[in-house]
Amino acid sequence: MTFESCAESFRGLILRSMGREFGDRLLPRGLEIDTCDQVFLIASGLVWNVYFATLALFFGFFLATAVALGKASPRAWARKPAEAFVFLFRGSPLFVQFFFIYEALVLLPREGITLAGITLDTQWTTRAWAGALFVLFLNTSAYTAEIFHGALKAIPKGDLEAADAYGLTGFAKFRRVVWPTMLRLAWPSYTNEAIFLLHATTLVFFSAFPAWQQMGDALYYANYFAAQTFNPFIAYPLVGLYFILMTLAVIGLFGAVNRRLNRHLPREARARFRFRPQYIR
Repeated sequence: MTFESCAESFRGLILRSMGREFGDRLLPRGLEIDTCDQVFLIASGLVWNVYFATLALFFGFFLATAVALGKASPRAWARKPAEAFVFLFRGSPLFVQFFFIYEALVLLPREGITLAGITLDTQWTTRAWAGALFVLFLNTSAYTAEIFHGALKAIPKGDLEAADAYGLTGFAKFRRVVWPTMLRLAWPSYTNEAIFLLHATTLVFFSAFPAWQQMGDALYYANYFAAQTFNPFIAYPLVGLYFILMTLAVIGLFGAVNRRLNRHLPREARARFRFRPQYIR
């Protein structure tokens, strides 16, 4: 392993997971594989893990807010569907959800679905980059909704009374008082959910959603190298190391947001993030 070989591996493999046009057309095999190949190709696969986690968290944040508000609503037509959604996705294992939704997507007609004269393509839904993202989006929305619902219930009564005293009602009250306070209270727990979701992206490899044209996530390439070299003690620890680094990045990013949300409080009164892994979910 030399600097030249590592530089060649970097150029050929660092973007390989995004498609053959970005890297070598064939993956290294057998005796061709060196440590640099494993370092850079596994790092390339992280693009998909970050893709799954980022988009699922982004879209799940807004759906979770709506579901939390629905669950806190006194109206049964809004509360009951929200409760059912949260119960369904929190009550069933994420791994089972992957298989169930994949099988449901496979049943869609290959020629697409025609609505109002427009044919919607359905073949892409069985690919990991689309179908698996849909599963993670729904799952994190349910867990985040429960976190936000708990934060809504924990908003100090005095804050709501102060908003009423200022004449704030409806959306103005929600935007200026309820929503910021809910985020401030929920953010430490939401940070844990973001970390868990990042780790859960590795389940895409084990689920039914296939890698397409050897475009896979980090664990997909780690498994490839372990099978080719018969040595799992380089590839899998590399995956673990990369995820530890990404976890630290998430903690730093969400910690900065947490400090921003609590900037108006005295330093000793600010909520601090504590990493508490959820071993049972």
